[in-house]
Amino acid sequence: MHKYKFGVSMMLLLAATGLSMPRATQAESLLVHRVQQENGMNLPSRGMSMAQVEQKYGAPQRKLSPRGGDSQKHPTINRWDYSNFIVYFERSHVIHSVLNTPAGNNTSPSSVN
Repeated sequence: MHKYKFGVSMMLLLAATGLSMPRATQAESLLVHRVQQENGMNLPSRGMSMAQVEQKYGAPQRKLSPRGGDSQKHPTINRWDYSNFIVYFERSHVIHSVLNTPAGNNTSPSSVN
């Protein structure tokens, strides 16, 4: 199985000739677009405390049930759901913030609560 890697010029050439990109390249393109969106937004940054997030962004719509915490190797992970993004905390500090978009698997975090 071959892994395709195309530059922007190759993608433009394929589009201009009416050919389609391999599925993996399309998925990579969607992921790149999503990461660019996240970088352009004012999301909570890594290392912020829960108190700092709540002070800057207000109270979340939901504080989802914590996961993990059963050992030192599995610290407690908390998730806060805001209208446009989800914040993931390890113990009480941000480890990641992601857009709450239909393109991802985080469209309904309460369904996995």
